Amino acid sequence: MDITIPTKYLSRSSGLDISEQDIITAMKAIQGYIDITPGDFKEIYQAAYTLAIQRLFNSFTATDLMTKSVLLVSQEMELEEAAALLAKKHISGAPVVDHEKKIVGIVSEKDFLREMGFGTEPSIMQIATYCLQNKSRMMGKLHNRTVGDIMTRPPITGIPEMTIGTVSTLFVDQKINRLPIVDKNGLTVGIVTRTDLAHSYSAFGGRI
Repeated sequence: MDITIPTKYLSRSSGLDISEQDIITAMKAIQGYIDITPGDFKEIYQAAYTLAIQRLFNSFTATDLMTKSVLLVSQEMELEEAAALLAKKHISGAPVVDHEKKIVGIVSEKDFLREMGFGTEPSIMQIATYCLQNKSRMMGKLHNRTVGDIMTRPPITGIPEMTIGTVSTLFVDQKINRLPIVDKNGLTVGIVTRTDLAHSYSAFGGRI
């Protein structure tokens, strides 16, 4: 049974390596007397393989997973310009920075939807109905306003040393779709999205 991890998720020269300790731990987890038959060995191997995958998964960090090229939006940017920029880049949200390039918030499609009166998770028909009935009032809410007026704050950020396991837990607990990664000076060095996490789970064979 082999596994191939995409280069993006490898911070080491070798791939998955089941250690002796993985096998010993797996054997201890199997109840009863072990008679090494092909079936028993397969069970031990599968248990050790899962342990090795988990160990490898938790050894990778945000640095291995993150996208280093990050679109940053100024908090002074007008909403119309910000919306056009996000649409052009085909992304649903971005970190918001101040004049020192430090993150002060996150702006996403949910912020726009909330400000326009849709709530954060409207259906397509709800949006269509609202647009048809409240077009002028809806658009008026966005005129002459900046990203800083509607962004979500304070921003939730991570550090390069965070393990993928920790990042994944943060996504679930905080119900976020993106996690800017900042250095010790508070400057953005990358970003992890739900898509990045999905790719990492796929790379590990969905065994985490």
